Amino acid sequence: MKRVLLVIFPLFLTACLLTSTPRPPTPLPATVTPTATQPPPDTGTATTQPPTETLAAPPPTSTEVTTFPNPDAYTWETVVSGLERPVNLQHADDERLFIIEKVGRIRILQAGNLLGPAFLDISDRVGSGGSEQGLLGLAFHPRYAENGFFFVNYTDKNGDTVIARYQVTADPNLADPNSEVVLLNVDQPFQNHNGGMLAFGPDGYLYAGLGDGGSGGDPFGNAQNLNTFLGKILRLDVDSAQPYAVPPDNPFGDEIWAYGLRNPWRFSFDQLTGDLYIGDVGQNSWEEIDFVPAGAPGGMNFGWNIMEGTHPYNGGPQDGLVPPVAEYGHGQGRCSVTGGYVYRGTMPEWNGVYFYGDYCSGTVWGLIHSDGGWQAQLLYETGASISSFGQDPAGEVYLIDYGGQISRLVPR
Repeated sequence: MKRVLLVIFPLFLTACLLTSTPRPPTPLPATVTPTATQPPPDTGTATTQPPTETLAAPPPTSTEVTTFPNPDAYTWETVVSGLERPVNLQHADDERLFIIEKVGRIRILQAGNLLGPAFLDISDRVGSGGSEQGLLGLAFHPRYAENGFFFVNYTDKNGDTVIARYQVTADPNLADPNSEVVLLNVDQPFQNHNGGMLAFGPDGYLYAGLGDGGSGGDPFGNAQNLNTFLGKILRLDVDSAQPYAVPPDNPFGDEIWAYGLRNPWRFSFDQLTGDLYIGDVGQNSWEEIDFVPAGAPGGMNFGWNIMEGTHPYNGGPQDGLVPPVAEYGHGQGRCSVTGGYVYRGTMPEWNGVYFYGDYCSGTVWGLIHSDGGWQAQLLYETGASISSFGQDPAGEVYLIDYGGQISRLVPR
């Protein structure tokens, strides 16, 4: 088990507040083909490129849309407000929604009501002073109904990352704060780029996202260094040993599953196909969405800090780098990508659309795989500070506003 120096920076404003001097982006590489309806990338509008040969997306199923519905026929309806700095929403395969408040609490929303007291309050051990610090991630064990285990990712009072397991009490709406079992401690030399996302994959393993260590530009080269957890997605077996084991098919023989990431703040698995979508926060110019098809063996290098999106940063295009399937620039007040979810709810016209957004501008895009390539479309200008998206067991998609509100996509 490795300990890593992680550089952290304001969670959502990572891309726009960095003080390091960026290398100027070069023109869009010829391998990138924006959709015909999209403006040039320097306008801040999402651009797309075909999947790479080794990570090609499967063809859409017969139930997935190949064009976008009219977004004006839908709206984001508020389901709860008055939260304190919400940053994530998860479910435990029942009617409840579990909302992370960055200060160190997990709240339950049930039948439209915010329950009290908190499901879990570990604010006594969570350090949330930095804008990218706090209680950041939550994932329920696939057999949560049987074992009551769930996992969290937070920064402690020293600013270091902790990934830990907790357990529910006999009261299903109350967890035991004293049940903590620490899986990993990761040293953090800076306050930014903590990552924080946790999710169980369709293979039953726990995936954890860690940023590159912060400070701007990855000065220590962590994202490309396989001797540190920083700038990586880890893959852990939380069932075969205590507190965890390394899955036998991990590509490097340790916890690392993928690398070359700057700050994978939010990622998610498509609940139907198992495909993985990663929103990786950019430096000063480009935000990106990365894609891994279900069943891929791991070992992908997403390119940071050699590339920022599809643009040279500290090097140039080279063999072995997996480019993003979508990117957008920092025009029009945009600064920091927030990865979302593939819609799998009750509105078939949205089926298969991946939602993602920008923290600073509140812009929401959709992404689909169509005609052998990827198409991105601007859908909404919400004005929200989009800290995260969420999804319930029925596949409906939620938008989380850091200002304290959560909304769900519904027909007008």
